[in-house]
Amino acid sequence: MIDRLRLAQAAVPRYTSYPTAPHFGPAVNSKTVESWLSALTPNAKLSAYFHVPFCESMCFYCGCHTKVVRKREPINTYTEYLLKEIELVSEASGSHQLTEIHWGGGTPSMLGAENLRRVWEKLRTWFDLRRLAEHAMELDPRGLTPEFARLLAEIGVNRASLGVQDFNADVQKAIGRVQPLEVVQAAFAALRGAGISRINVDLIYGLPLQTIEHIQENVRQTVALSPDRVSVFGYAHVPWMKKHQRLIDEAALPDSGQRLDQADAVHAALVKAGYLAIGMDHYAKPYDTLSSAAEAQELHRNFQGYTTDSADALVGFGASAISTYAQGYAQNDPGLSTYQKRIEAGQLPIIRGHAFSADDKRRGALIEQLMCNFEVDVADGLAEFDASFNRLRQLQDEGLVVVDGSRVQMTQEGRPFVRLAAQAFDAYAGSGGRFSKAV
Repeated sequence: MIDRLRLAQAAVPRYTSYPTAPHFGPAVNSKTVESWLSALTPNAKLSAYFHVPFCESMCFYCGCHTKVVRKREPINTYTEYLLKEIELVSEASGSHQLTEIHWGGGTPSMLGAENLRRVWEKLRTWFDLRRLAEHAMELDPRGLTPEFARLLAEIGVNRASLGVQDFNADVQKAIGRVQPLEVVQAAFAALRGAGISRINVDLIYGLPLQTIEHIQENVRQTVALSPDRVSVFGYAHVPWMKKHQRLIDEAALPDSGQRLDQADAVHAALVKAGYLAIGMDHYAKPYDTLSSAAEAQELHRNFQGYTTDSADALVGFGASAISTYAQGYAQNDPGLSTYQKRIEAGQLPIIRGHAFSADDKRRGALIEQLMCNFEVDVADGLAEFDASFNRLRQLQDEGLVVVDGSRVQMTQEGRPFVRLAAQAFDAYAGSGGRFSKAV
């Protein structure tokens, strides 16, 4: 019998990278990344992530690199440096196909229409966008107008992610994000009216004052809106990292057992509504490309979560953005002023990263396969992972996995705890930071 409550309380990385970000260091710098960019082959495919670290107000639950701004000047200045960074990257790498673009934050729409057009035109100048398959943006429904939705369509945005979190008014007040259902409905209408039909919704469980009834109502309202994908995340309460989270009343937070029940409830409701479970926290309609990739075992996992992105490198632009190259990870300076100073000096704004060892690559591939497909076969080199399999056999005794020779498969009951199985392959486990709960 699985002790689900005990397992749910375990702190473990989300494994959107391996090694995880706490293990990045200063050995990777601007010069390092210039060499990685110059090593790209002429036919290499790239994807781009743009981080916009601005919001009109701070949501209490937020765990992102962002700040509240009221004036246009810092936003316009930031745009200038994004444009310069695009040039620096292209000068180091040469012109390449850009197959995916993703905007995150913060609130990317805060750049405004004119600045977004300028970034789009700069990308068209320095990269080949003829095979751009997906151009996605994370959006706050509260600021989305029909006019702005049309602008997004004009610059090629074809997927939008709406941060909903919870529809209940009391919960919204407790997390500092008042957003009535009518606002979300209007955002859907604006996007679809502009021809942007691929829409994702983000929901969160484990928020203050949330109950099973709230969760079920959230799913009912979400299904009525008919998004293509739904991402469901457990609230990560990390006030030692994000001081604004101290505004949340900890006494109002669901306990571990309640969080587990909420996760179960949202999963059951979405599956009953016809969505396919993708990995540990994504759901998609059967026709969606994410579902097709999952069925073909071609899913990938990066800092944006589960994705169909198969580009040769992901280049992060903006303060705190993280890039992934064949040789390793690189993170931009998270400080706005220092990010800008580095670019002003003609340098890529890299502050830290991690160069892969052969062991990192092997373990990272195994962890990604397990996180995406709930199974992995170590095959050759099994002896190298004796310690990993000792831990996995303990998880087998607990009912989470089945170990058959070199093959590891999550049980149906063990799937929500896949991060614990992934940790068995993590050579850095037990060092480098504090993490959120497994569920």
